[in-house]
Amino acid sequence: MNAATDAHQPEVLGLGHVLAGSLPGSLLSPGAPNRYTVEAVFTRKVEHDEVAAIESDATRRYLEEHGFAGVELHVSDRRLEIRNTNLQDLSTGLSTVIANRLAEVDATLSGHRAVAAAEARNLADREQTRAAAVAALAEAVAFVPGPVEAEPAQVWANEGGASSR
Repeated sequence: MNAATDAHQPEVLGLGHVLAGSLPGSLLSPGAPNRYTVEAVFTRKVEHDEVAAIESDATRRYLEEHGFAGVELHVSDRRLEIRNTNLQDLSTGLSTVIANRLAEVDATLSGHRAVAAAEARNLADREQTRAAAVAALAEAVAFVPGPVEAEPAQVWANEGGASSR
């Protein structure tokens, strides 16, 4: 792919790193909580439909099916809040499960967007063709003296504004 094409391709939705500053200050001490919220930074801005998919019941079920019941994902701007977890869970598989889910969400929604874009292009092409046909019909109207046709030409049958005399 060239640079011009790449500019139109959004980066795959993923996570970069954990925000260490958002972790509980008591970690690695006797008073450390067992479960807490871990914040991670997305690799790009998250779209509205992606937020809905990430925070959906389907994602909750996905996490449960992969052994992480009770973990919740919440999008907050460019951060993913991974609630009711800990760094050990993330290090021993949860991070991979989340990355796989984000890749699945990205692929599914990218496919939906591609279909919608193709449909929009098709609709725009049909509208352009229709507008050109209307312009051609309008251009065919001539205000010149001469004999009057008894019946309107067939081309006007589907015009929408034609009336029967």
